[in-house]
Amino acid sequence: MSEKPASEKYAEWINRDVGATETFDRERHIRFDATFDREHDRSSRHIAPMSHLIHFQSDVPLSKLGPDGHAEHGGFLPPIPLPRRMWAGSRIDFHRPIEFGSEVTRRSRITSITEKTGKSGLLVFVTTEHEFLVEGAVHMRDEQSLVFREEATGSAAPPPGESRKAAHSETITPTPVLLFRYSAVTFNSHRIHYDHPYTTKVEGYPGLVVHGPLQATFLANYAVDRMPDRQLASLTFRAQRPLFDLAPFTVNAAEPEGDSLNLWTADAEGFTCMSATATFAEA
Repeated sequence: MSEKPASEKYAEWINRDVGATETFDRERHIRFDATFDREHDRSSRHIAPMSHLIHFQSDVPLSKLGPDGHAEHGGFLPPIPLPRRMWAGSRIDFHRPIEFGSEVTRRSRITSITEKTGKSGLLVFVTTEHEFLVEGAVHMRDEQSLVFREEATGSAAPPPGESRKAAHSETITPTPVLLFRYSAVTFNSHRIHYDHPYTTKVEGYPGLVVHGPLQATFLANYAVDRMPDRQLASLTFRAQRPLFDLAPFTVNAAEPEGDSLNLWTADAEGFTCMSATATFAEA
């Protein structure tokens, strides 16, 4: 796969930044926990890992959405002329817990734009950095990688599969209701997660696509459950293979290695769909 930095047409977006402030109210987080069938702990003072994604959602009007349900390109993200968009992965550093009721400011900037050419054609990777501040102090940093792709030309073969042996495993059924609820609580209108005719006939997928951040949330929850006496310090995850709603999938973990825990989701064939590494600190 060939790779080159952003061309001049995207250079003006590098280091472009925006900011916004919201109150992290508890009620939305109760619905977030319910989406994952987890009872919300009202005695907890702090938000759960990955639940920051229910805040700072786009307020783009319906008329300004593109054919895939995403906001039309431009504004914060550059106007990349490729119609398909996916979340490739993230690294999240949890510096300090965020308490319910906190007034949180998110500062966002684009750190890199890279073009690659592979078997599926042109790919453009956009890396964004989001800092979450409370009273001027950074509590969390989320570096996200998005990939823009060319229009589908038919059913594409999935990437080569990787199988691993897990020390711990849990089975999840990705029902359309689960995918809809997650789309709703995160205000994600990307049609590949709820519109079956669009997903199969336009995007060329065999079924609804299970969100990358949804998988990452299952992995974060599983990591915290495996290490209940430690504080989650970071979570890095990377998409390796699409996951669909056609069959149950598994959330898996290896045995901990010191302060580190390797995790992954696997499809019904046992192939890794998303890999992740969680690190922990003293609680």
